[in-house]
Amino acid sequence: MTPGGAGVAQRHDQSTGGPAGLLGIGYEPGRAPGARAAVVDGPYGGNDGMYGPDDTAYGPVTAARSGDDGADPGTPDLGAELASHTADEVLADYLHQQSADFLRSLRLHRESGSDAEGAGEAARQLRRAARRISATLHTFRPLTEEDWADQLRSELGWLSGTLAREQACAARRERLMTALQRLTGRGPERSDRTGRGERNKRSDRPTASSTAAAASSPSSPSASSSDPDPDGALSAGAARAGALLDRQLTLARTRAHSAALQALGSSRFHAVADSVAVLASEAPLARTAAEVPADEALPPLAEQAHRRLAEAVAALPLSRAGYPYNAAALAADQRQDAPWHQVRMLVRLSRYAREVIAPETSDLRLAEAGRALEWHRDAAEAAAAAAAAARTPRIAPATAYALGVLHADQRHEVEAARFAFGRVWLPRTPDRTG
Repeated sequence: MTPGGAGVAQRHDQSTGGPAGLLGIGYEPGRAPGARAAVVDGPYGGNDGMYGPDDTAYGPVTAARSGDDGADPGTPDLGAELASHTADEVLADYLHQQSADFLRSLRLHRESGSDAEGAGEAARQLRRAARRISATLHTFRPLTEEDWADQLRSELGWLSGTLAREQACAARRERLMTALQRLTGRGPERSDRTGRGERNKRSDRPTASSTAAAASSPSSPSASSSDPDPDGALSAGAARAGALLDRQLTLARTRAHSAALQALGSSRFHAVADSVAVLASEAPLARTAAEVPADEALPPLAEQAHRRLAEAVAALPLSRAGYPYNAAALAADQRQDAPWHQVRMLVRLSRYAREVIAPETSDLRLAEAGRALEWHRDAAEAAAAAAAAARTPRIAPATAYALGVLHADQRHEVEAARFAFGRVWLPRTPDRTG
């Protein structure tokens, strides 16, 4: 085996070591959610406290919480369901299912051949299973053979991230092209004709000051001071801005596609597939997992995942994000986006933990919070792409201006996503006085 894949396919009773990676960051498309309210500090019900009257994110073990008023009488008795099994039975069943989905998606990907759409869907399903396996091994790590599980998580994170880049580039291109058309009120055909006409009339060399202004602050267009008609300047530069973004993102997608194909043909990937095949028949669980009931071992670990999520959310500036048009997200600063991206990953961990202990139920609020944060991630990355394009040397002032407007538009989307997340997460109880 080559380095990076060495030891991954070993049996779980053999020590392998390796880094303890978190689950990979994959791109999972989702539309922007509407603004809905939820409960204080978490999506699992409760009154005034962080986790409600039962002092646990999932409520009492004997019932699945749904809504603000406690258990849904239509849901199964989770306590009886978990108490009838040991922890290793529940975990092994879930891991076997996800491993089978992984291997099935891999087979579909290989059989897709030249069908790009089929290959893309198979890759999405492959990453979906990889994320769930990785998250389960992370959340319930004390019940696993930790060295083997940590190595597999690290490799699944590499695989998920590698496969995600191509789809992310394609979605980012579509998002930015759509935003340009919306901002200018032009269809793609008219924009193309305008761009061809511009290339015959104007030079594409800007002044140094306009390029520097666009690079340093894309949301403060430099061309507005010299053009008395901002709408005309935007229309003039939109076609060239779209062409520039199309070239850059198409090139990035091509490179990501080549990297994905190279990864899927590597010995490192085959080692990962071998490990998942082992996992499909023999989960790497500790002996203690076979000795404790599932209702005693699993909910506390899922609760820890939710507590980490609640602590991360508490550090977000939700009070300011709760005001519409607060302009807090307009600055292009990766440091202010990073905590939101971390919360997105923790939301995913908490959601997958619930899938393990309550596979027949789903928390719509947690899913909606995840969609809001995916919207946030997509808008932030699109804004970064527009800013990077604005730093391209020797672009015209009108092009830089259009990219600046596009950057500001996507940062407004970031702000809107934060507002939507706050509306999902903050209480729907009436305002308190005194």
